[in-house]
Amino acid sequence: MLASIRSALLTIAVLTATIMAPAQAGSTGEPLIPFESASLPKVSVPELIDPQGEPQLTDSASKPDDSAARDEDDEPAVAPGADLASMVAQLRSSNPGSRELECLAIGIYFEAKSEPLAGQLAVGQVIANRAESRGRFPSTYCGVLFQRGQFSFVRGRSVPPVPRASKQWQTAVAIAKIVDRDLKESAVGNALFFHARYVSPQWKLKRVAAIGNHIFYR
Repeated sequence: MLASIRSALLTIAVLTATIMAPAQAGSTGEPLIPFESASLPKVSVPELIDPQGEPQLTDSASKPDDSAARDEDDEPAVAPGADLASMVAQLRSSNPGSRELECLAIGIYFEAKSEPLAGQLAVGQVIANRAESRGRFPSTYCGVLFQRGQFSFVRGRSVPPVPRASKQWQTAVAIAKIVDRDLKESAVGNALFFHARYVSPQWKLKRVAAIGNHIFYR
């Protein structure tokens, strides 16, 4: 009788110890973190403005379709006396090759993509003239493009996305290369301003040319 009672007491003690033992979170025994105090890992965010204050082109306009940028030395040779259409056909590409040429091509694309080639060349020449104007305008194509209040398609510090597979964009890239490398003279010469024919801003400037849908001034 006494042995039976002692055996029953030992069984109850073993069961109690098993129920009260704490469960382990894992093989390492590390404590669980309450949901309220948990935090996501910090992710560094890249700066969108470079040290010179010009915005980086972070949308689709800055992501070329080409697998690698081509150096200028890899560009096809362009005959000095070739006509503009032939030059464009040789230099047409979806990849400008540099950030500065991309800015120049973006300006040409949004201001003159529906214009004749001579009109696109003229717009590109104005942007280049501004960059070379020694203090009157910013000294880079990107600086000229993002100067406040100069181009209506620029929204603050960004530009709309560009369809890089389109022929119009590839033509704008070719025109940008022609302007940058001074391969073809434009009829607008040293013009610094232009506007569409359907507006009349009454500028007190010297009119130097009218090409396509734009009128150019110095």
